[in-house]
Formats: sequence, structure tokens, C-alpha cells
Amino acid sequence: MFKNRFFSMALLLALSSSIFLQFTTPPPSVFDDCGQLVLVLCPDDHSVEATLARYERKGKAWKQVGVTHPVNLGIKGLAWGNGLHSRKPGLQKKEGDQKSPAGLFRFGTAFGYAPAGEVSFHLPYSPITETQICVEDSRSQYYNQIVDEKQVLKDWDARESMLRKDEQYKWGIFVKQNLPPQAESGSCIFFHLWRKQGSGTLGCTAMSEENLLALMRWLDPARKPVLVQMTREGYEGYRRKFGLP
Repeated sequence: MFKNRFFSMALLLALSSSIFLQFTTPPPSVFDDCGQLVLVLCPDDHSVEATLARYERKGKAWKQVGVTHPVNLGIKGLAWGNGLHSRKPGLQKKEGDQKSPAGLFRFGTAFGYAPAGEVSFHLPYSPITETQICVEDSRSQYYNQIVDEKQVLKDWDARESMLRKDEQYKWGIFVKQNLPPQAESGSCIFFHLWRKQGSGTLGCTAMSEENLLALMRWLDPARKPVLVQMTREGYEGYRRKFGLP
């Protein structure tokens, strides 16, 4: 009788410990296998001017690469985008709101006006042609995609030419915001060249050619880079929780 009671108690303790571990083990984080971090921070969600810093993980520590430099955000600041982060309370990114997306994001394809044979990036690279556009119409099956308008059947009303006369897309990186696309949640978000420091964008993140090329040459998909773009106050919680720089 005593022996049976002992084994029952032991089994109950084992099951309780298992349940406890299930509830206390944190879920996987996007930072668990992240080897490169791009940190874009600004004073508040109305800011146009921000800073960008690059970090690499060395063991368990983060080490800055290069120097922190200025970037420009949307004319109307920031709104929460659709990325790797959970949905946040507050203003959400909408199509045409002239706000850059705040949150955690992956980087997509690099692009530019140079032929593929003249560049050396780890990111996949797409040379821009006269017929390439980015679709901004959420009713289109190509919403939030760069396509060759001569190769697909047109089903959009709003789109942006990728071969701009002002050469702001001479170099760029597609930011994976709102993928898979949700209607009216923002499209065609890039890192690209700025006109000048302090000149707001329509929702992208812009910087000097020197700094953008340094970023494009450094980013390596094999190291699972993550973009963190938000206010300094918003970032502080992530920094403490995940041991970020």
C-alpha cells in the first residue's frame, strides 16, 4: 500500500514538472538564430530622422560593425507594420499613409540599375529594367510585388516605376513588410537612396549611397538578418527581453 502510494506520488510530481516546463519554456524567437541585426531607431513615431546601426553576433554577444549613421523615414513617421512581430496596439501601417513600418522584418531581394555581373552581394540581386514596376493596388494578384509589366496581365490601377529619373532606386533592398500581403496594409517598402538628410520618404527608409552599399555588401541571408525599426522607447523592451545591443 505504501509502495503504491509512493509511486503514485512520484508519477504525479513528474507529470507536474513536465507541465510546468511546457508552460515556462519560452517560444522560439526570431533572434535565436539571428547573426546580423540592423537597428533603425528614432526618438518618437512622428520622427522623419533616425539612425541605423549594424551588429553581428559573436558567440552570445553583439558587436557593432561600422559606425551609426543617419537615415530618413516616412514623411509622417512610423506606424506598426506587418512583419515578424506580434500585432501591437496603436496606429497600424496603411497603404498610402506616408509612414514607415515599425516592427521586426526580414530583408528580401536587393536591386539596382547595375547589371548583375557588376555587383557582388550575398543577397539575391535583381537588375532593374524600364518595364519593372512595384504594384500598389491591393486588389491586384501582384500587390506588393515587383513585376515586369510586359510579362504579366495588368490587373492594377496603382503602381510605381522602379526605374526612377531621380535614381533613388539606383540601389535598394526590398523589405519583407506585409508578406503575404493583406489588403491596404502597405506595399513597396524599400531601403533606398535619399535626396538629402532629413528629406522624408513615402514610407521607405533612405540613406546615402555609401551607407546603403555598405549595408548591401554586408547583409548575408545565411546569417538570418533581422531589421528592427521602431522608436527608442519601443526598442528598450526588446533589448532587455532578448539581450539585444
